Order: sequence, then C-alpha cells, then structure tokens
Amino acid sequence: MRLLHTADWHLGRTLEGRSRLAEQAQFLDELADIVEEEKIDAILMAGDAFDTVNPPAAAEQLFYESMSRLSNNGKRPIIVIAGNHDNPDRLSAASPLAVYQNITLLGLPTTDVESIHIPTSDEMLKVAALPYPSESRLKELLAEENDELALRNSYDARVKGIFDKMSEQFTTDTVNIAMSHIYVAGGSSTDSERPIEVGGAYTVAATSLPANAQYVALGHLHRPQMINRASTLARYSGSPLAYSFSESGYAKSVTILDAKPGKEIEMTEIPLSSGKPLTRWKAKNGLSEVYTWLDEQKDTQAWVDLEVHVEDALSLEEIHRLRKLHPGFIHIRPVFKAEELAIETRSQREVPIEELFAKFYSRQTGGGAPDTELVKLFLTLINDEEVSGKEDEK
Repeated sequence: MRLLHTADWHLGRTLEGRSRLAEQAQFLDELADIVEEEKIDAILMAGDAFDTVNPPAAAEQLFYESMSRLSNNGKRPIIVIAGNHDNPDRLSAASPLAVYQNITLLGLPTTDVESIHIPTSDEMLKVAALPYPSESRLKELLAEENDELALRNSYDARVKGIFDKMSEQFTTDTVNIAMSHIYVAGGSSTDSERPIEVGGAYTVAATSLPANAQYVALGHLHRPQMINRASTLARYSGSPLAYSFSESGYAKSVTILDAKPGKEIEMTEIPLSSGKPLTRWKAKNGLSEVYTWLDEQKDTQAWVDLEVHVEDALSLEEIHRLRKLHPGFIHIRPVFKAEELAIETRSQREVPIEELFAKFYSRQTGGGAPDTELVKLFLTLINDEEVSGKEDEK
C-alpha cells in the first residue's frame, strides 16, 4: 500500500495580519493532485490541522471540503489526530459524519489502535495513533514535585508506555504505523512552532518511539526531517507552508511510504510548490538598493522581511511608497549606523524624556511622530509611576 504522511497545516493562520487561506487552499489542491498522481491508498495527518482551538469558519470549511475530496468517497481512508493547536473535542465532533467517508478524527489520547481496511490494495493498516498528549489531555498529573527533570522523565515514560501498549496490538500480517504530535529530542525547531515542551519537560526521547512500528509519522516541527536516534524509521513531514521567516529557504514536502507487512518501508519525499516563499532582504546600501531590487522585480510573489540601513529615519510616506511598490513587505526595519547609536546612547541622560519617547516612537513606526495628546499621556503615566514608587518607598 502507498501512504502519504503530512502534518501541520495550521489552517487559518495569518502572517502579521495577512491571510494565508488562499495559499493553504492552493496547497490542498496540490495535495489532491499528488494523491491522484501517486496513487495514494491512505493519508496520515499528524496534527495541527488548524492554527487555533477556535478556528475561523472559512478555515473549518476548507478543512472539511478538502477531507471529503481527498477521501474520494471513502475509497481513500484518512486518519487525522489533534495537535497542540487543535481543540481535540472540536476536531473529533464531526466523527459521526466523517466515518461514512472513511475519515478517522482522533482528538484525545487513548491506547486504542486503529485497524483500517485499505480498499484499493485489500490490505489492513494498523495505526498506533497518539494525539497530542499533554498532562491535561492525558487527564493525569505526571509529577507531584515542581521539578523539570522529574516531569520530563515521567512524561517520556508515560508516552513510551502508551506506545508499548499500542504496539502489542500490531500483527505480522498488517502494515504497522505509529503516529503522534510530539516533540522528539534532537528535532530541529523553528520560530513558527508554539512550544509544547515546557522548558524541555514535554520532550520524548527518540529511543522511546515504538521499535516494532515500521514507521513513525510525526507532527509538530515544521522542518521536514528524520529522527536519527530512533530505533525505527521516524520522520517529521513538516508544514506545507513557511509560517515564519526562520523557515526562509526551507524546502517543503510531503512524505510517501510504500509499505508491506513485515517489510522495510520505502520512503519518498515529494516537494511542494504551493504558497508564497518567505524571504529576507538586507539592504546594506540603503534605500537605493531596495529600489534597484524593486525595479528588477525581485521576489514579487514573496512575503518579505526588509532590513534597510539608513542614516535617517524613514518617513511614513517612504514606508507607504515601499508597501505600494511591493505589497509583500511584512516588516520594514530601519538600521542606523552603529556610531550614531553609540553617540545617542551616551547622550541619552541629557535628553528630555519626551524627546527620548519621540525617538523611540519614530523608530518603532518607521519614521512616525507622536501627537501632542500621546506625549501628554506618556508623561502622565511616567509621573504616576514615579509617585507610586516614592509612596512604596515610604
């Protein structure tokens, strides 16, 4: 049978207020083409279907329409688990309807193994599926004492125990897969993941992944990567789109598995082309360099983080002009000469507080000036703070 492993769609996620829904719909169209062209028998979605526990209606509509399309009227089974961003109850609420299209939606952790008949190959697939297992979702306290190492060891042992229990249900005549939305030690993270490891406590050792699974399909980390220290083949498929500038330049993909009972998995990575790339511009030669790149139509279909070295603050008119010439600018950050910053730092004590506030406001807004009422409000707050501090000293 041919399986497709994907994860971390984060439907409904925005980029500094810019909607990514059109890009996410483009990915799901591309995914539908891939499953047809590659003759995929079943799909494994390893969590974070949505970006928030209360996703916008348009994101939910896109998800359910895509699920229906991908399942091909039940001929292609799909199994989806909740990630740390998903509301487990909300995700699984549609199960009574989804089951008629051979779609399995799992919200909370259990030790049950899903046994799925694959119609196109007439084979059985067993999936030890573990939705995001936080303490609250496991409904248990993992460590009595407030000790990070104790919690980490207890959490790792608990997840390993769940996998061990599920692995007992694997059989020699089925394809046996494990799937979870967890942070495995050694994985390479990016800025766009919401941490699930509290100070490193919610971390699972690679050796705790089930050794008798033929493959472990992982979700949470957005960079596609193998887990090298695992006792079996284990992989993060990564997110389909770049969700932060820390992912700039990362290749996005889905993973295809050719699986037979008792045989080693053959794995293929299929690159994705959907969505706008996220790129960084560093204009060390000032605005003239930025306008040269704009004239050359550089990265016209990208989201851009712009860092421009300047001598003076950018005016609001200049910022508006840049955004008009390239709607993809997300951040426009002026960088001033180090010498000027050093001089300014040395002279800060001699500068009136309202002037320092005006300079700070200008830097934050790219050249804007605070109005009189805002300055008055700032001075009032500063004076109130000073009075409060003196009263506390008494």
